[in-house]
Amino acid sequence: MRNLRAERGIALKDMADAIGVSPAYLSALEHGHRGKPTWLLLQRMIQFFNVIWDDAEELQRLADLSDPRVSIHTAGMAPEATELANRLARDIGSLSDDDLIALNSELRRRSGA
Repeated sequence: MRNLRAERGIALKDMADAIGVSPAYLSALEHGHRGKPTWLLLQRMIQFFNVIWDDAEELQRLADLSDPRVSIHTAGMAPEATELANRLARDIGSLSDDDLIALNSELRRRSGA
């Protein structure tokens, strides 16, 4: 969203005013310091940018992935699931972009997603 706003030369304050949020909230959202935006707020953003269907779907996908406070519940799963979740929580900050891309690709491949 931040890139889209910058590409169109829209000031953060102007967009915040137009969609009914504070500039501080919008900035925190753009920087990943706030959780996933509500469906209604996302619709306001899509309308604000007047994006086409594919771009709207991409904004929705990014919003779905944007919650910085993820929790993984492994109760009832194999011990390896708990180990993996704990290892990821501990080590994710030290992984390179290439590592993250490779891990995501492998998880998508193995899960069929």
